[in-house]
Amino acid sequence: MKLDRYDLKILEILATDGRITKSRLADTINLSVSPCWERVRRLEKAGIIEGYSARINPRVLVKRTPVWVQIELKQHNAESFQRFEAMVHDTPEVTECVAVGGGVDYLIKVEADTIDAYQRLMDAWLMSDIGIERYFTYIVTKTVKRESPPIQLDSQ
Repeated sequence: MKLDRYDLKILEILATDGRITKSRLADTINLSVSPCWERVRRLEKAGIIEGYSARINPRVLVKRTPVWVQIELKQHNAESFQRFEAMVHDTPEVTECVAVGGGVDYLIKVEADTIDAYQRLMDAWLMSDIGIERYFTYIVTKTVKRESPPIQLDSQ
């Protein structure tokens, strides 16, 4: 799907303000409401816009202790990675997980009720034979920056 400057501007605006009104969006990109909204619907149908959501601050609702963990697995094969990743998907306290290179296999973010609850989770993982060789725990003492990255779209 070829995107023109109007499509790119729509995406840029919606990425930062998904609650913008149809008329304000149209005014901002210099189109009338109907053609602007047709473009939005086309972008949605094409799967470029996957949905709209609100970013909820969980620390306001429930006080949790964020912990970042480096995980190294004992074995480096597809079965070991699949087993570990399945366990991550089944653990609600894990709110982020990325596979990385450079000597560590995964970085995960655990949001537990307490440090004790976090350690009990790690103990259970170690006892479960999911293949953890070693792990390193980093307790978050403060959040310095947390925001969605800006979208920089190229028209080419």
